[in-house]
Amino acid sequence: MSNYAGLGSRLIALIIDSIVLAIIGGLVATVVGEEILGIGVGFIVGVIYNWYFWTRNNGQTPGKQLMGIRVVKADGSKVNDLEAVVRYIGYYINTFLLLLGWLWAIPDGKNQGLHDKLAGTVVVKA
Repeated sequence: MSNYAGLGSRLIALIIDSIVLAIIGGLVATVVGEEILGIGVGFIVGVIYNWYFWTRNNGQTPGKQLMGIRVVKADGSKVNDLEAVVRYIGYYINTFLLLLGWLWAIPDGKNQGLHDKLAGTVVVKA
């Protein structure tokens, strides 16, 4: 499949979504009280945000929509609930591994990061 999304468009989409998530997370933390939930607010908001868009919006977060890309299973079908959550948790694993999970996508023929490998997903042009 030559329809794989490029790393540049994926990075820009991730940056856009991170900005949106920072705003939403900040608002939720302000309303709920950050001292009650601490750092967990960002994680919970991120799980819900990505789960919703990857499973209920054709695999496209707002950032991915703007970049014309989407997340699908490796066979091209829609991402299910568990795969969406595993993929998002993979974002944290990527980062904890000194960013190696993100860098994994550079030499990969399908541009899959570790999070994609864990969830069985790819990012394709929409």
